[in-house]
Amino acid sequence: MNRKANLFLLVFLVLLLFAINYRFLDNKVTEFLEESDIGIVERVVDGDTAIINGNSTRLLGINTPERGEKYYQEAKDFLNNLTLNKTVKLEYGIEKYDKYNRVLAYIILNGKNINIDLVRKGFANLYIYNSDKYTNELKQAWNECIENNKYLCEKSQTQCSKCIELKELNVKTQTLVLYNNCSFNCNLNGWSIKDEGRKKFVFNDFTLNSKKQISVIVGNKTNSKDILYWNDEEYVWTSGGDTFFLRDGEGKLVLWRGY
Repeated sequence: MNRKANLFLLVFLVLLLFAINYRFLDNKVTEFLEESDIGIVERVVDGDTAIINGNSTRLLGINTPERGEKYYQEAKDFLNNLTLNKTVKLEYGIEKYDKYNRVLAYIILNGKNINIDLVRKGFANLYIYNSDKYTNELKQAWNECIENNKYLCEKSQTQCSKCIELKELNVKTQTLVLYNNCSFNCNLNGWSIKDEGRKKFVFNDFTLNSKKQISVIVGNKTNSKDILYWNDEEYVWTSGGDTFFLRDGEGKLVLWRGY
């Protein structure tokens, strides 16, 4: 066999070896390039925060109910029962720390992304600050949660839940408009509007009349007949993307819309 034939055979064998082991090599390269750590979950603070290796760690991509809100304890218990005193892998996103100097991370336990699991099980909603490799999986988990109709994804069964429409959500003017399409009035007392994070507006002794609409505007002004103001917030709806949630007085989901 001449030299040229030997060279061809050698190249062929190298390419074959590379093809057979491509997935293995690709995974190893990815693992090498990803910034990650190993840690022990020492304490669970709430559904989306834990103390890991002595650091306050905020789970990326999600937001769970605050103390006093529906399903706060269930979310905390889920994370606690699953991770407390366990060794976990921490995978970081674009930013490693938030403005409170908490570590931002995905918690991986036995190959499972716990952040995504919290959304899928209905204990957390999406909270996408910067899109990353898990963003699509988080969105799919939320869709599965909606289909399963559990916890934060449980649909409202009130008569008015089928009446209220989101007519407009204007990020530039920080205005949203709700419309009652039914032939009867809807008492929205105790109903709430929320973004992906902690910002929340609660209707107080308010009725949306039949075939009428109401504007809710972020700002600190006096409420009028056709406009309600979301006081004490500079802004709610972020230009980079957010989600609108409307819940009834029992905390069950009426509407949601992401953008």
